[in-house]
Amino acid sequence: MTNNNIFANPKITSDYEIWYQTIGGQADKQEKALLKRLLRVFSTVDSVLEVGCGTGHFTRWFNQQGMQVIGLDLSRAMIEEANRLGSSLLLQGDAIKLPFASNFFEIIALITTLEFLPDPIAVLSEVHRVARKGLILGVINRQSCLGRKYKRSKSPIWKSAHLFTPGELKQLIQQAVREEAEIIWRTTLWPIWPASLPLPWGGFIGMAVNWK
Repeated sequence: MTNNNIFANPKITSDYEIWYQTIGGQADKQEKALLKRLLRVFSTVDSVLEVGCGTGHFTRWFNQQGMQVIGLDLSRAMIEEANRLGSSLLLQGDAIKLPFASNFFEIIALITTLEFLPDPIAVLSEVHRVARKGLILGVINRQSCLGRKYKRSKSPIWKSAHLFTPGELKQLIQQAVREEAEIIWRTTLWPIWPASLPLPWGGFIGMAVNWK
């Protein structure tokens, strides 16, 4: 994650990946299935920058899909944990000022990252500068049961988060990009149903934005 000092906490860093390996295993499977589907919005994807890569969980997954991927995070502790877990090509940096030339990557991914950024419009504008083809977003849905559960929890991570709805995400993108873009989105329905549909109440929003 980026731009939030909470992710410099060694306890949070060391425990972060455990969720995927335990109670979050099925949710993780559905989220990756949705992200894989959204990648098809782009004709081909060879290069990816994952902003807010955290422990590198999705960075490694993108790499397993055959893509050249760099993971970027503001937290040195997260970068070190991602490196320990086997991620390669990691960089410490700020989402609001990406250290890359314009159009350097084909796409940029932000998976459960936008919720923790103080200026999401500025970050999305920077993403538009650096990504040639578009953007992949994964965001917890504010109007879902999952989103409400997270905000009620005592977790310091989710107490610091600002969640969004699909409509709010589209508005942010339109403000940041200021040009016509193809926006495709769906939400995961786990544990109700092991699939995804374009329904506004699903827990995890997957969104592909094609600059065209």
